[in-house]
Amino acid sequence: MTAEPPLARLTARGAATRERIVTAAADLMYVRGVGATTLDDVLAASGVSKSQLYRHFANKDQVVRAVIDLMGERVIQREQDALGRVSTIAGLRRWRDALVQNNALRHGAYGCSLGSFASEVADHDDVARRTLMALFAEWKDLIAGAIRRLQENGTLAPDAPVEDLATGLLAALQGGYLLAQTAGDVAPMATSLDMALTHIESLSTH
Repeated sequence: MTAEPPLARLTARGAATRERIVTAAADLMYVRGVGATTLDDVLAASGVSKSQLYRHFANKDQVVRAVIDLMGERVIQREQDALGRVSTIAGLRRWRDALVQNNALRHGAYGCSLGSFASEVADHDDVARRTLMALFAEWKDLIAGAIRRLQENGTLAPDAPVEDLATGLLAALQGGYLLAQTAGDVAPMATSLDMALTHIESLSTH
């Protein structure tokens, strides 16, 4: 398999072309899914030529991996901004509200970008699977950081299982996204997150 050119070697024009390809592919794959998006679709949406696309990517798998990198960067940055200073149950609930309301704008239509990619590519692309695994681990660590701050400030009991709670909350979020996508309604997502947060709150020392 031919590796894609290192970004450091790209000219400014080449980098802009690559970004246009990846951004167009990300938008298409998020809405249509990976399997239903062809390289011809990406060419049409990005406005680049076939030779330009193949100058940056040898095949569709490489495009998908670049899209996962882009989606991952967006999700982790969003979650860092949302969770980075959370240290109260109310803060966690505001985080929950923002996720649900954002998904409500799409009527639960597309689910979680990372979760959707995981379901489509994890079985046949080990490189993409490992990237997604690392992104979910980073996401879980951000949630764990917020829960740990609750523990450090005395809101949660000292023996509260922070890592397990973070895993459970992330699983509730991902399951909620999937149910919302299936139902076309964010209500199941809201319920699953509420159940997980209620459990965390039940471990409060107050």
